Amino acid sequence: MYLGIDLGTSGVKSVLIDDDQKLVGEQSSRPLDISRPHRGWSEQQPDLWWNAVGESLDGLAARHGSALASVHGIGLSGQMYGATVLDASDRPLRPAILWNDTRTEQQCADLEMRVPDVCSIAGRKPTPGVTATKLAWIRDNEPEVFRQVEHVLLPKDYIRLLLSGDKASDMADSSGTMWMNVAARDWSDRLLDATNMQRRQMPRLYEGTEATGQLRRELADRWGIPGRPVIAAGGGDNACGACGTGVVHEGEGTVSLGTSGVLFVAMHDARPSHEHAIETLCHSVPGVWHQMSVILSATSCVNWLSRLVKRPAAELIAELGTVINAPSPVVFVPFLDGCWSPRSDAEIRGALIGLQHSSGDEELTRAVLQGVAFALLECAEAFRSTGTSIDRLLAIGGGSRSDIWLSMVSTCLGVELRVPEASELGAAFGAARLGMIAATGASVGDVLKPPKINRTIYPVQNLAPAYSDAYRTWLSVLPEVRRVSMAASVEGSARNVLRH
Repeated sequence: MYLGIDLGTSGVKSVLIDDDQKLVGEQSSRPLDISRPHRGWSEQQPDLWWNAVGESLDGLAARHGSALASVHGIGLSGQMYGATVLDASDRPLRPAILWNDTRTEQQCADLEMRVPDVCSIAGRKPTPGVTATKLAWIRDNEPEVFRQVEHVLLPKDYIRLLLSGDKASDMADSSGTMWMNVAARDWSDRLLDATNMQRRQMPRLYEGTEATGQLRRELADRWGIPGRPVIAAGGGDNACGACGTGVVHEGEGTVSLGTSGVLFVAMHDARPSHEHAIETLCHSVPGVWHQMSVILSATSCVNWLSRLVKRPAAELIAELGTVINAPSPVVFVPFLDGCWSPRSDAEIRGALIGLQHSSGDEELTRAVLQGVAFALLECAEAFRSTGTSIDRLLAIGGGSRSDIWLSMVSTCLGVELRVPEASELGAAFGAARLGMIAATGASVGDVLKPPKINRTIYPVQNLAPAYSDAYRTWLSVLPEVRRVSMAASVEGSARNVLRH
């Protein structure tokens, strides 16, 4: 048996697979809270992560105890970029600053000034989500905390520390920090120095398929595991999702509809984009890299609408049926947390435009799904401008359960979407696969095979021109939405000053 643990932004999911990679059991934690104390901030307490992991594995032990007892390998996946800063006793010094936090625009400019060729080294331009600029922000705004930082770990690697006592990370997750030389697959002393950090504060680097340590004896006893399973380095959630779907060869790709929306294409060399905020990162398997573009809000936009109209998100989507119609006349801009890729714009925010008295739940839901699809199309156009071919993608993440949403994405991007079986398990399943490789020494080719396809979604050709026109309208409103977003931010800051 092999265990995959995925630490997401909204919760933890753990899965058990057997030697034939069949799903034996799965268990999710309760939802995780996110703190947003200021505009653009997004933080979580690391203790919440550990409690959620314990809750998830306790649930697996209660329901699938005999299977869990047979686990030989564990793989870790998690939300990327989060800055977990630890003191000399390995205690968190402050809440972790998450991937969708956009406070570090000034630090991004500073890093680019200090290292003009940062894109060639790190595989991308600095954007507010990356870990390096978060530490620079702490340096500039919380100097007392910064002086106490002994180690920096990514979220899933903080869980690794508590599971095994090892300060280690994988190439894929760590290459998103902007402290790595992505082509060399090693820490960059130049980039570390540019943010006043040192190599000794970084975890040891491993390929995602390698073992970094073993489960602590007391934890093995807690979950009824006689041995001490090895723990694979694993990867960030997107790389593990790709491992879960066998996307490890040149030109293969996924579109993920989770909390964030992600386009991901594997490649056999590091090809940074100098024109767009597209990431070139290491993959979780040796000798492979990938291009990735992330929109910060995808299913979280649907959840936002659900809270607004006080109806379950699944009910809102189900009300639309399964077949797309002409584009909604309401324009939705999905940048509730700002825009990270392919444009780096921390100031822009979300918007609903074109509301009428007749605008009801159904029209608003269509507008939200459509707005996310348009944001993914902007990412796809940026990929294509660099020479990347996108003809067919695997669809993963919780949003892939909605055929109407996938139909919108397929029609907008002009690509066939294949939905694998158990697609929403993506990252946790991929982590379990990496745990299998680390425990058995099996080859990547033998383990990371493509999945069985549940269904295929094709573009609706007769609606493609209408969606293309609606997309151009969507693009045209972004400059004005950005202007209003910035004005509202200034006015909000002024009101806060007056209050105090």
